[in-house]
Amino acid sequence: MRITYLGHSSVIIELAGLKVLTDPLLRLRVLHLRRVAPDATPEQLADTDLILVSHAHHDHLDTRSLKLVGGTPRLLCPAPARRAAAAAGLRPEVMAAGGHARVGEAEVEAVRADHDGRRYPHHRRSEALGFVVRGAGGSVYFAGDTGWFEGIGDVGAVDVALLPVAGWGPHLGPGHLNPEEAASAAALISPRVAIPIHWGTYERIAMTVVGHRADPARRFCDQLAELAPGVAAELLEPGASLDVAPSA
Repeated sequence: MRITYLGHSSVIIELAGLKVLTDPLLRLRVLHLRRVAPDATPEQLADTDLILVSHAHHDHLDTRSLKLVGGTPRLLCPAPARRAAAAAGLRPEVMAAGGHARVGEAEVEAVRADHDGRRYPHHRRSEALGFVVRGAGGSVYFAGDTGWFEGIGDVGAVDVALLPVAGWGPHLGPGHLNPEEAASAAALISPRVAIPIHWGTYERIAMTVVGHRADPARRFCDQLAELAPGVAAELLEPGASLDVAPSA
């Protein structure tokens, strides 16, 4: 199994003969944000089989980024994200927490996330999801965007957990894990490997960042080493990959 962190919440998961892409955000500028990490390459995006969209926020469901992926991948998303995903020319399949979908030789389960997934501020609060992908060679939990909630550790046994630890600014609003909360979640889930995501990729245009962009990810890794030394914390810079051997 190979995990490639493209930046923000965009991750390529390769297992069971599939290439899975999460929350593609690939453009240099999106609304008031500018990319400060390396771009994804066409080669990385080629032959994507499945796209998982956690919710309808523009930094997780960007129609122009979906078009950059190319091909005809399947796309799974919560109901509030369906219309925007369809605008990219794809045929989204709606899921809700607890639902399952078979994709090739892999099983995908939609799980709860504590996050307001509405696309626009005037819309009603709407569902956001995480996903668990299981297949030959391993299993991965992609948390999407989430805050802390009772039962955050109840995703079952997984080899890899992809957990958000920051965002695109110095402050986090409701519905987001900070690095220490994300480490606590990882300790509860107890994967073999935990990888911080949702950091170090976008900044507000004209915003000056104090400190290093990787600080939230480092804080996550340091805290997890204290809470659960048996879980391997792997900090992947945007563009980097990690091969995870099948569990014994």
